Amino acid sequence: MPLALLALAVGAFGIGTTEFVMMGLLPDVAADLGISIPSAGHLVSAYALGVVIGAPLLAALTARMPRRRVLIGLMVLFVVGNAVSAAAPGEHSLLLARFVSGLPHGAFFGVGAVVATSLVAPERKARSVSLMFLGLTVANVIGVPVATAMGQHLGWRATFLAVSAIGLLAIAALALLVPADHGHGELVGVRGELRALKSLPVWLALGTTVAGFGALFAAYSYITPMLTDAAGYAAGSVTLLLALFGVGATVGNLLGGRLADHHLRGTLFGGLASLVVVLALFPVLMRAQWSAAVAVLLLGTAAFVTGSPLQLMVMEKAAAAPSLASSANQAAFNLANAGGAFIGGLALSAGLGVTSPAPAGAVLAVLGLGVAGVALLVDRRRVVSGGVVAGSGGRVVAGQVLEDAAPAER
Repeated sequence: MPLALLALAVGAFGIGTTEFVMMGLLPDVAADLGISIPSAGHLVSAYALGVVIGAPLLAALTARMPRRRVLIGLMVLFVVGNAVSAAAPGEHSLLLARFVSGLPHGAFFGVGAVVATSLVAPERKARSVSLMFLGLTVANVIGVPVATAMGQHLGWRATFLAVSAIGLLAIAALALLVPADHGHGELVGVRGELRALKSLPVWLALGTTVAGFGALFAAYSYITPMLTDAAGYAAGSVTLLLALFGVGATVGNLLGGRLADHHLRGTLFGGLASLVVVLALFPVLMRAQWSAAVAVLLLGTAAFVTGSPLQLMVMEKAAAAPSLASSANQAAFNLANAGGAFIGGLALSAGLGVTSPAPAGAVLAVLGLGVAGVALLVDRRRVVSGGVVAGSGGRVVAGQVLEDAAPAER
């Protein structure tokens, strides 16, 4: 695999660390700024809002720029946001800094995925995306625990300075390892990128992302009370168990990338079906500590098997202008985070039990399977005889219209 993928993975590691470390630092930040824990929780929401807004906006605004330059610029914005976070004097300035830190997140992964696939042969595209995402999953195993410990011993501001240093390392790696003539592609501009979002298959792929990863976050958002109240773990053991989730996510990510290069649709359907089973069994698995640990590992594996296939499917559905659609998929991940947590919270509020968010997530995963099934039917209907709907991008061979989207049915 090209060394340029290492540069993308370093950037992904920094982004993954800064996204999730705030959860572990909330008590320290709240105490230092003299605010409540719920108020400090808005810092998590501010970052997520930055991702949702920044992903499509920055991808569209930079559509005519060479992609290596875009990636470097996004990491510069990332470094600035985290450095300002470290120096923020109060709650409101920190909220703004966290919002700025989130802006480049989605666009980096979106544009980075386009660059990653341009660096390898067609039969290795999904694997290249999974290697970039490897930085994100490893961040949950190593980056977040180390950064959290650093914040608890040296102060939370030191954590964001360290994350800024990772961003600087990523900038240097991108400048040195990503070839200037790679990942450039056809610069179609804002209108071309927006036209790609008019495609129904693109929206169905994005809908699958929202439902599928909403299923994950419905359960994962409430994993701590499940482990302590249902499985009987001490609060101090949760950090180690969350690292176990990261191990599962890393395995699932690499496995999904390898399998998707052979059969993209099959990997997607298999991953979603596995997620349904794992989430449905969660209430049973949480009855003993050993099985609860297995459940956490399997949750990370099943969920992240679908990461690379979903990213690649969105890109293939918008093959003429993939940057915006690819970045929009990252916004969809964050919408899934917020929506899944909300639905899991509804199950808890209804008094269905501490493990009830997991079965609620299983319902969302079934919905994801349904949307993916509709997407498959739409693709098959778009292969027609004797003509094609305007704008479908097909080509006629011996009276048959062959769709550009057909590779996604591998």
